[in-house]
Parts: sequence; structure tokens; C-alpha cells
Amino acid sequence: MTLTASALILGFESSCDETGVAVVRCGSAGVPRLLGQALHSQIQMHQAYGGVVPELASRDHVRRAIPLAREALRAAGVGLKDVDAVAYTQGPGLAGALLVGAGVATALAAALDRPTLAVHHLEGHLLSPFLSADPPQFPFVALLVSGGHTQLMRVDGVGAYEMLGETIDDAAGEAFDKSAKLLGLGYPGGPALARLAEEGRPDAYGLPRPLLHQPNLDFSFAGLKTAVMTTLQKMGADPSDAARADLAASAQAAIVDVLVQKSIKAMKATGLNRLVVAGGVSANRMLRAQLDAAAARRQWRVHYPELALCTDNGAMIALAAAMRWQAGLVQPSRAYSFEVRPRWELAEA
Repeated sequence: MTLTASALILGFESSCDETGVAVVRCGSAGVPRLLGQALHSQIQMHQAYGGVVPELASRDHVRRAIPLAREALRAAGVGLKDVDAVAYTQGPGLAGALLVGAGVATALAAALDRPTLAVHHLEGHLLSPFLSADPPQFPFVALLVSGGHTQLMRVDGVGAYEMLGETIDDAAGEAFDKSAKLLGLGYPGGPALARLAEEGRPDAYGLPRPLLHQPNLDFSFAGLKTAVMTTLQKMGADPSDAARADLAASAQAAIVDVLVQKSIKAMKATGLNRLVVAGGVSANRMLRAQLDAAAARRQWRVHYPELALCTDNGAMIALAAAMRWQAGLVQPSRAYSFEVRPRWELAEA
């Protein structure tokens, strides 16, 4: 099937605890446009367990996928017959959750006699700022901070990714979540810790900045989690609210400091003047403020996804499928067989 300038892509995201469906129209200028989307978060369901329960997540995706597809199509003002291809997240993520989205998307495509496109979840995040009011231009440095991934890469175009550095143990998102759990905060931990941090002093505790002064661009946050645990133990059995807020603020400051300083190093190493920040942690207010300040001093540009598109969503999956298709990197398939890849490096996409 040949891509037309106005092709419609219906995208499904189901890699973890959000079910997202969106409709994107390919653009003749090369940047697809979001027409409509629908999203359901499972946060409330998983809160009782303190984290994502994979089996419950998969079952909820089964319940939500088709109603959300109808909602996204209504929002876009189009019908199923108008869809030219159906995209889905192939990985990485929870195997059962991925199977639901892939199965629904493939079955729907077969019923419509339309091709399918499999998408890498992290590429969806990486390209999501192209749906913002201030989309980037290639080339740029990307700071990808999503779930268990923290990566810096040079991006010269769709599919042209050079890894500059990545986490060697815990990712930034995991550092947020694990620190929040130690402080007795709810799920999801990252936003809860950021809210508590607003009440504390970021310089209250001298927490470590792992690998900050190393010449490479890799990350390590496991030691920070241990430092938070040790500091909390020294507070005794019943730390005050002020002490907990100070520790939350200090933990957030340490994470953000590492992300910002490593990003500055990456920009210097590449000589580029454009930074893209994507993934769930890109919504963090302190991170955005410090990166914006660093960029203003050095005269580079920073681009972020819209806040509603920082977490997992169908829009980024439909977008990535459209951009890869337009770039000639993938061919849509009518085989209607599929596999999911719970572990999948972006370099292999």
C-alpha cells in the first residue's frame, strides 16, 4: 500500500498501565497532525497494590481498547472506513499488555482489510514533541526519561539514533518511584514525590549525584536510592512532615541535577543547539525549569511534549508509525500475524 499525503493512522498503546488510542493524519509537509485521541489511565486500579499488577493491567486493556477506539474516531470526526493503516506498540513493555493492543489492532486491521504497523514504544516518546505547538527540527540531542529508561542520544532523523549514554542500573523514573516508596508515598511515586518536594528544601540533605563528574554520558541512580533509604533510617521511626518534605526535595534535586548536567555535556560533545526531552519524567516542573534556564544561558532551544503527551498515549504511537512510514523505513503489512517484544532496544527498531 502506498502512503498518501493525507493518510489516516489509527494507533493503539497498551504497553503498561495506560490504554491509549489516537488518530493521526499524515502531512504533506512531513509532520503528521493529531486529529483525536482517547486515553484511560489505570492508576486508581493499581494504587491499592502500590504498583502495576500485570494481569490486572492486561484485563483492563481488553475492556478499554474498543470503546476508546470509538471515542478517538469520534473526536477525530472520521469513521473506521476512513482509516488507512492501524499501528500498535510492539514493545518494550509488559508482555500480556502488549499482546492485548497488538491483538486488537491486528484483528481490526484484518476486518477492515488495512495494513498494520508495529511501533517501538520509546520511539513514540522520542518523537512525541513533534505533536507540540513548538515542534523540533533535526538534528538534535534527545534526553529520553521514560520508566526504566534514561538515555541520551543524537538524533539526525527518524530512525537515525546514536546512543551517547544510558543508565547502567536504575533509571531516573525508577529513582523517583523507589524514593517515593521509601517515603511512604502513593502510586505513581514520581508525581507524588514531586508534589511533596515543593514543600521542602532541595539543599537539606547532601545526596549523591552518581557519575556526575565522570567524563562519559552514562547514568546511575541505584546509589541515590540507597542514600535516601539510609537518610530516612537516620530520621528514626516517625520522621516529621518537614523532614520528609526536605528529603523528597533533596532527592528530586539530585535526580534533576544529574539529568541537566549530563544533557549540557551531551550538547557540548555534539555541538548541536537543540535538545528534545521526552518520556514521563519530562513533565517534571523542576527539570523543565532548570533545562530552560541552562538553554537560555547557552542559546539553545529545548523542546518538550505537551504535558498531556508526556505519559504513555496512543498519539505518539500513531505519530511514530506515520513518520517511519513517510521516511520509508517500514512497509505496512497485511500478514495479520504479530509478535510482541517485551525487551527491545531502540537501536534494533
